[in-house]
Amino acid sequence: MRRLFMAAALLAALLVPTQAFAGLHHPKGEYAQFAACPLEHPELTFCIYSESSSGFFTIGKKTVPLKVPQILQGGFLFHEDGTTTFVGAEGAETLVKTPQVVPGGLLGIEAPKSWPLFLQELFNEAINKGGTGVTATIELAGPPSAIELNPNNLLDEKGTALGLPVKIKLNNSFLGNNCYIGSNSKPVVINFTTGETSPPPPNKPIHGSLGSVTFNEAFTIITISGGSLVNNSFAAPGANGCGGIFSFLVDPFVNSLIGLPAPAGTNTAVLEGKIQEAAPAAVKASE
Repeated sequence: MRRLFMAAALLAALLVPTQAFAGLHHPKGEYAQFAACPLEHPELTFCIYSESSSGFFTIGKKTVPLKVPQILQGGFLFHEDGTTTFVGAEGAETLVKTPQVVPGGLLGIEAPKSWPLFLQELFNEAINKGGTGVTATIELAGPPSAIELNPNNLLDEKGTALGLPVKIKLNNSFLGNNCYIGSNSKPVVINFTTGETSPPPPNKPIHGSLGSVTFNEAFTIITISGGSLVNNSFAAPGANGCGGIFSFLVDPFVNSLIGLPAPAGTNTAVLEGKIQEAAPAAVKASE
């Protein structure tokens, strides 16, 4: 499998011309999702597009399912020593800011499971859209180059495949627009693996998976689908900036509701979906 990946990487390198691709980009057909690929970078090895259509993250006492796809896009350089450098998206967000509804809202109020399903849904919708409803948005903390990507670990199902430094924005009318768990200077670092995790107690090891690897007919797109990236050994700091000028009062309240700060071994993140990589020259040629 690693030889296949390296062959594709070599092919992509051969396809990339020495000059940068200029102008706006509108790839078509099977390359359309790579519209934000940083084709201006003259040494780019691969365009990348990752869509996590399901999964969840648990911070302290709160679990938030991914109901809206989470997108990571851009490209990367593949160096001779096997390392990579991530390059941010061009004309778009590298890690797309996608608000996810926090079930039960700020106070964690949810309908009893014994109720009929339609009544549960009506009750939960009223809570989530009301004054106590909260969304959580995962944002990139720092420059795109801080993202760690290791294709070999991804394929071998061991070690860190994707390292994301993030901050989590909590938002509703009461918390305001500056309520965050983590920051650019002190990010929540989640090192995802397709293998087995090694968390401290009380969490137990969990297993990710690679899924299936396929190529398009021209051998210019690699698609890895049906797998899962996991981590349950990261720590999360307390919330900051909640409630605006009253944050000195609101931050401790939010921390008590969520269970922050949450030490390593009490948090979990799972991403499920697909990762696609494409040769930049092929993306450009599709326009």
